[in-house]
Amino acid sequence: MSVPFKTAPPAACCAGAMTSPDIHAAEHFLAANARVLEKRKFERLFGGGEAGPVRDAVAAYRNPDGGFGQALEPDTRSPGSQPLATDFALRSLLDTDAWDAALAEGACAWLAATAPAGGGAVFVTESAGGWPHAPWMVPEDGQPASLISTGLLAGTLHAAAPGQAALAGQPWLRQATDLLWSRIDALTTSGPYDMRALLWFLDNVPDRERAQAAVGKIGPMIFDQKMVALDPETPGEVHFALDFAPLPSSIARPLFEPAVIEANLDHLAAAQHDDGGWMFNWTAWSPAGEREWRGHVTVDALRILRANGRC
Repeated sequence: MSVPFKTAPPAACCAGAMTSPDIHAAEHFLAANARVLEKRKFERLFGGGEAGPVRDAVAAYRNPDGGFGQALEPDTRSPGSQPLATDFALRSLLDTDAWDAALAEGACAWLAATAPAGGGAVFVTESAGGWPHAPWMVPEDGQPASLISTGLLAGTLHAAAPGQAALAGQPWLRQATDLLWSRIDALTTSGPYDMRALLWFLDNVPDRERAQAAVGKIGPMIFDQKMVALDPETPGEVHFALDFAPLPSSIARPLFEPAVIEANLDHLAAAQHDDGGWMFNWTAWSPAGEREWRGHVTVDALRILRANGRC
């Protein structure tokens, strides 16, 4: 259970916005409940903190093989390296402008060494066996390439590549990109988590003309296959417009009416709890995982709100 915190008057961080988050309350929530990583990310994003402490916090989850594990992705509690934990690490560096070339190079080497036939990354590696994990975090039969893991990792690496010349030549990224293009070309049905990962890839892949054409092809599936709840008050484990298009620059943003985006931003800001943090809408299977996810989604909610002019 989180330690309650009495919120202060809302911070004057979003003048003119209909709904604004209380950053002061969020900071106290993180101080009481979050991991060092989320505290360092908050300091970097909202307190003028240096990049070094974020890198150090991320590096604490790195394994000797170059991948990341140690429950960095809170639903898999195994020490061994995992694709989603590795993306969690790289995305933390990317989002806070704390990129570390050596950490990224080691991660790419691990991805290349463990890639399934044809490239990409599996969903969960066998190293998770025997360790606590969420019921859905299990290796897939045959260990095929996962659209979720591959799309997220390739999107993150492509996002960092413009400032990191060495990334563009990484064999894993080249092969994963080819694999994702082929899967997108053949895609006729999808789940929301797959779609979110593919859109992140399309947000950042260098071939912008092809990316726009791909969104025109797969974007309508979000609505036709009922992946999105347009009403932000919809309860349960559902996916909202901001899950597919969180930023004004998101390639999927034009798929949604501006009024839908504004309503979702209002709801996201108003969803801050009395203790100062945000809560996620999927199953909380572990007390430790719940606390860690809440820290992550709190920092992420503030990051998204700020990118959309709300703080």
